[in-house]
Amino acid sequence: MKAKIKAISQFFPKKVLTNDELSVKFPEWNSERIESKLGIAQRYVTDNSETTSTLAIGASQLLFKEHNIDKNSIDFILLCTQSPDYLLPTTACIVQDSLGIPTTAGALDFNLGCSGYVYGLSLAKGLILGGIAKNILLITSETYSKYIDPLDKGNRTIFGDGATATLISTEGFAEILDFELGTDGGGAQNLIVKGGGSKHPNISSEGCFYMNGPEIFNFTANNIPPLINSTLLKNGLNLKDIDLTIFHQANTFILNYLRKQLDIPKDKFYIHLKEYGNTVSSTIPLALKHAYDSNQLKGNILLAGFGVGYSWGGCILTCN
Repeated sequence: MKAKIKAISQFFPKKVLTNDELSVKFPEWNSERIESKLGIAQRYVTDNSETTSTLAIGASQLLFKEHNIDKNSIDFILLCTQSPDYLLPTTACIVQDSLGIPTTAGALDFNLGCSGYVYGLSLAKGLILGGIAKNILLITSETYSKYIDPLDKGNRTIFGDGATATLISTEGFAEILDFELGTDGGGAQNLIVKGGGSKHPNISSEGCFYMNGPEIFNFTANNIPPLINSTLLKNGLNLKDIDLTIFHQANTFILNYLRKQLDIPKDKFYIHLKEYGNTVSSTIPLALKHAYDSNQLKGNILLAGFGVGYSWGGCILTCN
């Protein structure tokens, strides 16, 4: 039995926040400078009426509609988010009920960020190969904007909200091959929202998103080239065997640094974040969908996610 990606859909909040709007609030932060450095022209942000489940439901409904998928065929929901609707209950359970997916389906959240889609693929493959499920709805849904201080111009520039829904089954356009995963919780304090958990329950005093940019860059530079090499080795491939690489779309500065370090040709290195910004766990499936829709998926595709945790993961897809 094989596990394959069958379809992907995307969904965004109503509001668009452009670089020009940010430049009005932060005059020293020039609109053209933002795009030239980060590769981001705009990002979507949620309003008070929109939540992680709102986006997750929207992406799933589009998946069912756009790809003629019967919701009754879904037998497991995996929802990747670091911004759940509540500390409890599980957002995946709320989504199951709202979508009308059968109560015989399993459902769970998993709290991972920029490596989350790769981890989600590994969980989905395990469920299929273990005979536990046949049609898995893998959702990524993030609303980081709710945690970013309105005066934090750097992170407001980088991050956007959005969701994707992927159907993983025994048939599809891309077979999921082997994984390389890693964790280093020693970097936890460098990308964190302290408030709201059991250690700091008071969201008002500890609730804002914090990122130590230089340390995140160092983590990426030190860990991702070895991740790529070990992922290739595990799958019995060399970089020359890869037809397209899709990394977590953090920003173009980091992506171009990694591309040069790994000596990946530009035509085999996919960048797709100009309209969305860094949507955390949704960046890889957004890019993967865009590549599929523009007929750029063929042969072996290398995926790599990395970030908060620290956590990282790589895998190979082979396309029909």
